Amino acid sequence: MVIRMDGRNLFGEKYLVSAREMKEYDSNTIAHFGMPSGVLMERAALAVAEEIEARFPAGKKVLVAAGSGNNGGDGIAAGRILRQRGYEVDFWLIGDREKCSRETETQLRIIEKYGYPLQGKMEDKEYDIIIDALFGIGLSRNLEGRFAQAVRKINQKGKFVCAVDIPSGIHTDSGEIMGEAVKAQLTVTFAFEKLGHIFYPGCLYSGEVVCREIGITPESFLGRRPKVYAYCGTAGHRMPARKADGNKGTFGKVLVIAGSIGMGGACVLCAESVCRVGAGMVKIVAPEENRVIVQTSIPEALLSAYRTEGEEKGEILKKLHKILEKDMEWADCILIGPGIGKSGIAYAMLEQVLAQQEKPLLIDADGLNLLAENPGLQKYLEDNKEKMPDTRRQIILTPHMAEFARLYGCTVQEAKRDILQKPKELADRYGCTVVCKDARTAVACSGREEIYLNVSGNDGMAAAGMGDVLAGVIGGLMAQGMEAETAAVLGVYVHGMAGDKAAEKKGRYALMAGDVVDCLEIARK
Repeated sequence: MVIRMDGRNLFGEKYLVSAREMKEYDSNTIAHFGMPSGVLMERAALAVAEEIEARFPAGKKVLVAAGSGNNGGDGIAAGRILRQRGYEVDFWLIGDREKCSRETETQLRIIEKYGYPLQGKMEDKEYDIIIDALFGIGLSRNLEGRFAQAVRKINQKGKFVCAVDIPSGIHTDSGEIMGEAVKAQLTVTFAFEKLGHIFYPGCLYSGEVVCREIGITPESFLGRRPKVYAYCGTAGHRMPARKADGNKGTFGKVLVIAGSIGMGGACVLCAESVCRVGAGMVKIVAPEENRVIVQTSIPEALLSAYRTEGEEKGEILKKLHKILEKDMEWADCILIGPGIGKSGIAYAMLEQVLAQQEKPLLIDADGLNLLAENPGLQKYLEDNKEKMPDTRRQIILTPHMAEFARLYGCTVQEAKRDILQKPKELADRYGCTVVCKDARTAVACSGREEIYLNVSGNDGMAAAGMGDVLAGVIGGLMAQGMEAETAAVLGVYVHGMAGDKAAEKKGRYALMAGDVVDCLEIARK
């Protein structure tokens, strides 16, 4: 794998690092490779100065708000460079000078030798730009006292703020606000983006995030790669290859078991998404009452309709069992759950699908709720986990936060706080792939340490039917031969990209699930 110096590889992946990981890679660069820490600081400062120069002409008034750690040294050095390039720069040190790191003390001595005054408070002056260099990635407790007051003053100025590495007061790993936090319009970070830039609310406080190379490269991993990665760029090169001589059968057949009475939209959205990502055929299993909406909305789909009344329940279930048996034999991938409800019929369908034991399977929505409430159904997953990895059935679970909490056995708040670890634990529990859907969706796969964290998508996608679309996208990719984890990760990314394209056309307030389906073709290019 060829890695660019900004932490992205040539196939459109990027690393998202924690504070511990970043400190380790910084230390490795200095101790193992012999790169002087002062050189890294100068390169970081130059990167900050260059980004400000690209946005503002010389002559603008700049305030550097610096702390006593190395983040402060980065900011002071950046201010020195800007002053030497024609900007009016003031330097404000918050904290005790005797507590400054060695590198920051060196930077203070340099500006003093140049005759640049250092102030101990924010002067009553107007500035065009404030450089936030109070705290870097090491912050682990809430801001208090003069530091919290300094953050409030920076925000109250209402000027353009450039944060060095991460806005002061934002937790590097979680994106949480540590009491107070600087609201930046621009964040210049170094080597690799941090998790706090991605998670909410940190991403809202970071503004535009620019990642600059300063000499800390993937070689500094020394074999210990970051735990979290994301996709970036286009998706076309990741899509399943198309054979010029293929036919509808060779491009995959998906069985969609969805939609109870009154929930026919779930069938349609899911099946349309299957087709839009390139699967050759889709068959819907739904109640007879949904026949009209299905056949008028998506005539390309096959339909197996079953009756829910008019006969004894046992006879209904017997006929449905035969329908599913035949249709599962036909399919390359099975998708169950959107809108099926939690009735006895829904339970019977899910149990039969779980007992099938071979075909790739995606369980969504009501299917997940049935799983959470019935240990007997969970036993099928546990039994599958006990098989050898190469004979294990590929299963994907796609819960939103409330569904995840029910499955895992925790509160929604606990799940949100630990969205990188708990999905991994659930995936290992059942030997499957888990897509934990939230504002930032995480994908975890049993037996693999790396976690995918999705960065595509927008708040307009917080609307009914979006999960049905995602399930169809992932199911359609699996039917074309993709491994479960690959299909899940790519499906989440393409789904988010389609949402972004749709928002450009419709706006986030007006966004509907069907708009995302319509943009899948554009998003996957």
